[in-house]
Amino acid sequence: MDVRYDKVRKLFGGSTVVDQLDLLVEDGELVVLLGPSGCGKTTTLRMLAGLEDATSGDIFIGSERVNDVPTRYRDIAMVFQNYALYPHMTIAQNIAYPLRVRKIARNEIDQRVSRVAEMLEIGRLLGRRPRELSGGERQRVALARAIIREPRVYLMDEPLSNLDAKLRVQMRGELKRLQHELGTTTIYVTHDQAEAMTLANRVAIMRNGKLQQFDTPMKIYNHPANRFVAEFVGSPGMNFIDGRLDAAARRFSSDALSIRLEDSQLANLNGHERVTFGIRPEHINVATTEREGGLPANVYVTELMGNETFVFLRLGSERIIARAPADFRAEIESQVWIEIDVQKARFFDSDTGEAINRVRT
Repeated sequence: MDVRYDKVRKLFGGSTVVDQLDLLVEDGELVVLLGPSGCGKTTTLRMLAGLEDATSGDIFIGSERVNDVPTRYRDIAMVFQNYALYPHMTIAQNIAYPLRVRKIARNEIDQRVSRVAEMLEIGRLLGRRPRELSGGERQRVALARAIIREPRVYLMDEPLSNLDAKLRVQMRGELKRLQHELGTTTIYVTHDQAEAMTLANRVAIMRNGKLQQFDTPMKIYNHPANRFVAEFVGSPGMNFIDGRLDAAARRFSSDALSIRLEDSQLANLNGHERVTFGIRPEHINVATTEREGGLPANVYVTELMGNETFVFLRLGSERIIARAPADFRAEIESQVWIEIDVQKARFFDSDTGEAINRVRT
C-alpha cells in the first residue's frame, strides 16, 4: 500500500515543525526518514499514525485520505524504541495481544503466534516475561507483535536506538530481511545514517521541517542536493573548501587550493564565481613521499579505525580529512602529499549551499 503526504504542514504553537511536505512512498518500499534531532521526522511519522493532527495538507494510505481517520482504523502497526511490552504478560500473550483485541479465533491466534515467533527465532521465549529477556530479544518481540497484525503499513520510530552497537548491526540485517520477505510498505525514522544507508530503498533527508532530498542511498551519497546533505551523509562527511572559479584559467582557487577542472565541470559551473568545492575523504589519496602533481599538506592527527585510517590534514588554512589504508603511518605535523580525484568533486553555491552540478533524477 502506498503512502502519500501532499503539502503537509504541522505547527506547534507558532513554530513550523513540518513544512509543506510532499512525499510518495511506493507500495512495498522501505523508506527511511533521516535527519538530526528536531528536524520533524518523528512528527511526520506520528501524523501518519494519527497520533498528531496535520495543521494543513492531506495524508493518504492508498487512495484513502486518513487525516480524520482514528488511529485504530488506519490499519498500521508501530514499533517504538522503548518496545512498549506488557510486563505482566508472557511473550506469547504480548505477541498475540493485537489479535485478541480484534477477537480473532484462539486456534488462529496460536498458529499465527507460532509462525511469527519462528520467523524471528524467538519460539523458545514464548513462555517467558519481558523482564527475563535481553534488549535484542525484547526488540524481536516488539517486531513480532507488529508483524502479526499484517497491517497495510509498518511505522518504526528509532527501534534500534536502545541496543548496543554490535546488536544494532545484527538487527539491521534482520529488519532488512524481514521487510523483504513481508513486502509491506515500511517507514522508518532514524538519525543514524548507517541505518538509513543499509536499510532503505530510498531515504528522505529532512532539516528544520523541510525535505532536503528524497532518493536512493547511493544517489544521495554521490549526488547530494545541497551542502547539508553532503555533510550529513557520510562518515566522515564531505570536505568543503570555499573559493572562486577562474573560468579563463579553467581552475578552482582558494587560499589553500588551486585545481584545474574538467570541461564538464566548467560547463556546469558556468555563471558561478563564488563556489564551494566538496570532496569525499575516500577521493583524497595520501602519500608520505613526494609525488609529481601532489599537493603538500601536514598531518594534524591520524585515527586508526581497524580496517582503515582517517588522516586529518592541514592544507594551508583549511582542515580536511582523507581515508587511507589501515597500515598508513605518519607522525603528527609531518609533511605528506595528497592527490585529489577532481572528477569526483562536487560544487555548491557558496551563498545558498545548493549543489551546482547535481545529477537530476
